[in-house]
Amino acid sequence: MKRVLLKLSGEALAGEKKTGFDEATVTEVAKQVKVLSDEGVEIGVVIGGGNFWRGRSSETIDRTKADQIGMLATVMNCLYVSEIFRSVGMKTDIFTPFVCGAFTKLFSKDAANECFEQGKVAFFAGGTGHPYFSTDTTTVLRAIEIEAEVILLAKAVDGVYDSDPKTNPDAKKYDNVHIQEVIDKKLAVVDLTASILCMENKMPMLVFGLNEENSIIKAARNEITGTRVAVD
Repeated sequence: MKRVLLKLSGEALAGEKKTGFDEATVTEVAKQVKVLSDEGVEIGVVIGGGNFWRGRSSETIDRTKADQIGMLATVMNCLYVSEIFRSVGMKTDIFTPFVCGAFTKLFSKDAANECFEQGKVAFFAGGTGHPYFSTDTTTVLRAIEIEAEVILLAKAVDGVYDSDPKTNPDAKKYDNVHIQEVIDKKLAVVDLTASILCMENKMPMLVFGLNEENSIIKAARNEITGTRVAVD
């Protein structure tokens, strides 16, 4: 693969603590990404904010403001993870859809392409810059904009199931599933807006468990044991 978009959940990066950061987990991610980067794979990264803020965490807060807090949580995550990436020998740029002082660069497709041409990893923080859109939607939108070949969806679970494996021990795991089935059955891959965006723009996804050994490397080499989400 030449160019991929890696989506990491904030919760997964928090490890067993479920909040904040687990440096060992993030360092392991960084080492895997460096292997791919050294092989010439161009990598964009989107990180959720769930290790700091999940949706409308307080009913007293307006939805728009709650979503803005979530956007800033993703900026914090990208700043942290970017530094861990740099510590293992990579160069990075962080892009946001809004001005964020000297912390980040303003996103544009041209700026992202220039980042890739320089051999850097591109972090896409701050969501879409608008409320009511999740980091799932951001992931698909950025993948389409940068013309990624595939979205690598690193999750806490090891693939797509027909029901929640945490509550149903008989849940069936899919090796392959079409995006239309994901939408029709409301399978918990990405949210509905992101799923439709994938379908309309033919953006495939590979879903896998982050905690499996070398899972990101295997996914980028199309050797996943998770689920392939087809769009053709």
